[in-house]
Amino acid sequence: MKSFFSKGSVVAILLLAIFLVSEAQQCRPSGRIRGRKPPPGQCNTEDDSDCCKAGKMYPTYTCSPPMSGNTQAYLTLNSFEAGGDGGGPSECDGQYHDDNTPVVALSTGWYNGGSRCLKNIRINGNGQSVVAMVVDECDSTEGCDADHDYQPPCPNNIVDASKAVWKALGVSEDNWGGLDITWSDA
Repeated sequence: MKSFFSKGSVVAILLLAIFLVSEAQQCRPSGRIRGRKPPPGQCNTEDDSDCCKAGKMYPTYTCSPPMSGNTQAYLTLNSFEAGGDGGGPSECDGQYHDDNTPVVALSTGWYNGGSRCLKNIRINGNGQSVVAMVVDECDSTEGCDADHDYQPPCPNNIVDASKAVWKALGVSEDNWGGLDITWSDA
């Protein structure tokens, strides 16, 4: 029986398939929003939170990097308490959470429509490990409005953590705010 494809064309098809699969695993911006200047006193800068800047374009994402056994991410600091820089109550349970409780918000793609709500994740960083519960979304699709405390959209690789997480990782308070970590479902 005669083959319709030469060995060279089979190799080319395989390489194209590998390229398309790797492209599908990339997480690229899904859009952009234009920043608006917050009304006076409306952007909470606790924990070094950023406020939107008028006219600045911010990327938005509907995805996050692919998950693995130890997914790379960037840990940020957030207060989940009433009046804290996290804004309103947590998405998962409609509650505020004490800063001494190890809780996190995940970027939109990892939050995955709430499928990780009230589930634990393991965070590894600074030579330590901690288990924290997912209670909120760090919105990567919207921002710069009252609902988001006039803060920009989250990047797509954020684990936004309470002070308890930072303490458990043994990071000194003067270094709280940003740390390269890995995480996984616990």
